[in-house]
Amino acid sequence: MRRIVSELYIRDNCHPFKATLVVWIQIPMWIFMSVALRNFSLGITDSEGAISIQEQLSTGGVLWFPDLTVLDSTWILPISLGVLNLLIVEIFASQKFEKSRFQKYVTHLIRGVSVLMIPIAATVPSSIALYWLCSSFLGLSQNLLLRSPGFRQFCRIPRTRSQSDTPYKDLFAVFYAKFFLRK
Repeated sequence: MRRIVSELYIRDNCHPFKATLVVWIQIPMWIFMSVALRNFSLGITDSEGAISIQEQLSTGGVLWFPDLTVLDSTWILPISLGVLNLLIVEIFASQKFEKSRFQKYVTHLIRGVSVLMIPIAATVPSSIALYWLCSSFLGLSQNLLLRSPGFRQFCRIPRTRSQSDTPYKDLFAVFYAKFFLRK
């Protein structure tokens, strides 16, 4: 069985490590950006330019968060972050293939982490919460864009058996059935 799987990896050029390569780059980058934003927001650096960056962050916000160096007292950014992350998880969980027990546990774990991110995001400067929200929004946008048959065709992504011609209608139907037709 291992030999057959190895031959498939070679034949189709689809080793599992390639799928995780982006994660090995994305997670450290997310952490480094978060730490850098925290340091800039709190003025914790050795350089003189950090003070001017902190001053810019303290006057660079918009709408309900005019000062990016303080917490979001309205909780709009943290709650929006949690909702977006849960939406991403639910989109992934709505896929039609049968999930293993492990995949179900991981999905529940990620749901829990998404909810846990709300109080965490409420305790960090607004600049970090805004960065996390934008990052999650881009992840959601990417998720939705890659479901588009037109975009997949434009990028020459091969059609799969599970791919739908109406992915957004299907997604809406799954969400409607899951959250609004519950008895």
